[in-house]
Amino acid sequence: MTDRAGRRRARRLAIGTAVVLALAGMNGPWVYRFSTEKYHDYKINRPEYKAENGKWEVVNFPEEYRQNTIHAALLHTGKVLLVAGSGNNADNFDAKKFDTRIWDPVNGTIKKIPTPKDLFCTGHTQLANGNLLIAGGTKRYEKLKGDVTKAGGLMVVHNENPDKPITLPAGTKFTGKENGKTFVSKDPVVVERATKVFDKATGAFLRNEPGLGRIYVEAQKKGAKYETGTQDNYRVQGLSGADSRNTYGIAEKLALDKKDFQGIRDAFEFDPVAEKYIKVDPMNEARWYPTLTTMSDGKILSLSGLDEIGQLVPGKNELYDPKTKTWTYTTHTRQFPTYPAISLMQNGEMFYSGANAGYGPDNVGRDPGVWDVATDKFTKLKGLSDPNMLETAGTVLLPPAQDEKYMVIGGGGVGESKLSSKKTRVIDLLADNPKFTDGPSLEKGTRYPQYSILPDDTVMISGGSEDYRGRGDSNILQARMYDAKTGKLNRVADPLVGRNYHSGSILLPDGRLMFFGSDSLYADKADTKPGKFEQRIEIYTPPYLYRDAQPSLSGGPQTIARGASGTFKSEHASTIKTARLIRPSASTHVTDVDQRSIALDLKKTKDSITVTVPKNRNLVESGWYMLFVTDDQGTPSKAQWVKVP
Repeated sequence: MTDRAGRRRARRLAIGTAVVLALAGMNGPWVYRFSTEKYHDYKINRPEYKAENGKWEVVNFPEEYRQNTIHAALLHTGKVLLVAGSGNNADNFDAKKFDTRIWDPVNGTIKKIPTPKDLFCTGHTQLANGNLLIAGGTKRYEKLKGDVTKAGGLMVVHNENPDKPITLPAGTKFTGKENGKTFVSKDPVVVERATKVFDKATGAFLRNEPGLGRIYVEAQKKGAKYETGTQDNYRVQGLSGADSRNTYGIAEKLALDKKDFQGIRDAFEFDPVAEKYIKVDPMNEARWYPTLTTMSDGKILSLSGLDEIGQLVPGKNELYDPKTKTWTYTTHTRQFPTYPAISLMQNGEMFYSGANAGYGPDNVGRDPGVWDVATDKFTKLKGLSDPNMLETAGTVLLPPAQDEKYMVIGGGGVGESKLSSKKTRVIDLLADNPKFTDGPSLEKGTRYPQYSILPDDTVMISGGSEDYRGRGDSNILQARMYDAKTGKLNRVADPLVGRNYHSGSILLPDGRLMFFGSDSLYADKADTKPGKFEQRIEIYTPPYLYRDAQPSLSGGPQTIARGASGTFKSEHASTIKTARLIRPSASTHVTDVDQRSIALDLKKTKDSITVTVPKNRNLVESGWYMLFVTDDQGTPSKAQWVKVP
């Protein structure tokens, strides 16, 4: 913009403001508000404003298609999968009303999809074949203290028989030897056989190490008098002979305390072409709030989550093999809080930022580091500011992915803490001694930021709230663009809808962004009115789509192998500067380990471009990608879908 044009623009703004203020003086507060709103609408719709700040629009689905979207994933068909499950609504859960929608952002159509289980708070990741793997979900909703009528909790069943496992059906009764109180199991449990332990030096038999099974039990009757206060051994009713001697339960306090959510073992692949869920083998562990992430060999690692009795899964991590569609335990037992932000590095190791979604001890598995899964070696990383505020923080692999720089955005204190962080922290994992350094700060402490990588090597950071689940009307109606090349964070147009817990964002193939969800605990500053789930979808059109026309991109192969090249037609080849492969997002609970933007080598002719995919399979995981090219003005093309086998 020239100085003269800038002066003209400033003069117009000054005149407009003067008119509004004059009207306010003559007509009082109502006219002032009305005029201010009208002026604001005029301002944000001006071409110059949109070219600098972008524009937000709300998409209102017809009433019958609205839902409480908890999870969203971009499919290689260009459509968006919106998953609610029971949508954090206990009435829906009790009625077995589980929802999924497919939305076509180009044609504006939306379709209901039969949902086989409660996939509320499931885990998901993109598979090489284009399907979305979905595993875990909700078996039981939490019960707050005061709503719990029967004392209950964890019973650890011991089996001292080294010759065989034992199965106890649901409804098995356990009676305390000291307290005499009886509790009943809610589910069946298989308790593995005991392990014989021998002296390493002499080979002499030492003892049997009992096999263990974990089960949730409840008192037979309601009331506080059935609570227990201390640990006790429990006799298993219905057993006889050796089984009765070898099998027993041990439980700590069984009380009317709050009961956490419980997870399920079910797993599915969602087929974007058939548009349906396909059941696969269940996980070995039930999980609620798990992270699924791709490993170097293409298998999917499933981490953390609350199990079928509402306890944090005790380090029993497992792998899904897409070829056999089965799960196996890993040899390592590293434990993480729920929804850990963890992703594959170029050397095959895993980077864990420390960010998570909350459940788990405050002193277990929260340090950021590099994890060699094969050896279970974990190297802690230093320099992270606000290390006690990593719950509900965002983590993004900054573009391009080859630079292996990550940013950790905002976050809050453990649990329902009021603490929140303004910090962004950046780490270069290719440095000799990688450590976190502070990036540009946000204006406010920010839990639940939404974040998405764009084709021009920027990252959109939006929304969130200062307090836990938007308490105190603390939603942040601000958005910023982080430039990965310059390290600057620039304010852009403000979103129209506040978003906190259960929200996220997805990059669409046309270069726009989709924002979904938000689940405020309260709806007022005084925290007296219950919040309402935000069902509106919002679209943000970035500034680059208000500048010059998008460069064209067409033709070319649908499949490009690692190390191979593909040629595409473009009428604007001479102006094209960069090419990026962007992996489609699968977002939930401030966790999106799928998204990454990979720089491609680029050659041009008069009317075509040729791109070459890097050879490193840890950098370029198998699957579908959006291929974007960007011109010398920073304007991206619409994406071409490309599969990397």
